[in-house]
Amino acid sequence: MWKQSRTFEPAVRLLFLNQLTINLGFYMLMPYLAAHLADGLGMAAWAVGLVLGARNLSQQGMFLVGGALADRLGFKPLIVAGCALRTVGFGALAFAQSLPMLIAASLATGLAGALFNPAVRAYLAAEAGEERRVQAFALFNAYYQAGILLGPLVGVALTGVSFRLTCVVAAVLFAGLTLVQLRHLPVRVSEAPREQRGQFRTVLAHRTFWLFSLAMTGSYVLSFQVYLALPLAAGGTGVTTALFVVSALVALAGQLRITAWCKRRLDRERCLVLGLALMGGAFLVPAALGRGPVGLLLCAAVLAVANAVLYPYEMDTVVALSRGRWVATHYGLYNTVCGIGITLGNLGTGALLDVTGWSATPWLVLCGVGVGCAAAMALLGRGGRLAAD
Repeated sequence: MWKQSRTFEPAVRLLFLNQLTINLGFYMLMPYLAAHLADGLGMAAWAVGLVLGARNLSQQGMFLVGGALADRLGFKPLIVAGCALRTVGFGALAFAQSLPMLIAASLATGLAGALFNPAVRAYLAAEAGEERRVQAFALFNAYYQAGILLGPLVGVALTGVSFRLTCVVAAVLFAGLTLVQLRHLPVRVSEAPREQRGQFRTVLAHRTFWLFSLAMTGSYVLSFQVYLALPLAAGGTGVTTALFVVSALVALAGQLRITAWCKRRLDRERCLVLGLALMGGAFLVPAALGRGPVGLLLCAAVLAVANAVLYPYEMDTVVALSRGRWVATHYGLYNTVCGIGITLGNLGTGALLDVTGWSATPWLVLCGVGVGCAAAMALLGRGGRLAAD
């Protein structure tokens, strides 16, 4: 991973480090926030849900705005501003005691993600260039998963001392990242046209992009089951922890090999179809084996393989469909659509589990979602609408 990273320009390598640090800081804190609010501060369950929901709402709701600002103001200012704002948000969580202060801190952390996420991906796509975008996003996902793997491990050690210490360390990480990017990340002129009129009209009227986003939403609903259906089925912290470890290790060990195999044998459209079909097929394992740890861990592993197939080509397709025009805005809209889909998908999955229990039905329905999305993507690719760049 490091050897391939060194073949890219310093700006791209800094973006890899950026994403590793962002996920390290985020996942060392957020998994333990609910317990801190409920046990440490004695908050009611509805208040805990409100604080956590505020972060998700501010991030998902502002992705489009963050992407649009990145296209207008440049990628670097939004990346730096987002990291600085998350420094403030995590620092505030260390000392906030009242519900209004906690909500404000949570809103700040969510808005920070909406500012830097589209800008980072647009910057990476532009800097890597058309020929190396897929490889760059494969490496990006490997660093992303490394942060997810390391973050909770660091967080559980720090939270064992105090949650306040965890917040302070996470804030320091983001402060350091802000300064490093402010000093070393080159200013890159946005690829968007100079005229500012028609930005939202151009993006919102892109019919093929909407269809692609809706088809890919299913992949986010399915991959999110590592946080919802699989842990609920596991019913214990040991298996739940193993789910995340297996997912991250499969991604780290396999991402570059899987992407290289896909590049040799398949085109972009077929990779998208294969990834979506694999995601659906992952849920046949618990449907057949039940709630035992073997079936759940195999399901998580197949989901990780499917995500490794999908992610580089998914990100590449967003750029291809934008044709280099308002790239960050397209990423912002894409994240917003998928975020709404995750929320609706989680509500539907939860309701299905309440009605059917742990029969094969919920797993087969999730499998059907993957197969349906794969079929929709195949229809999109058949007309060549995803190939234009």
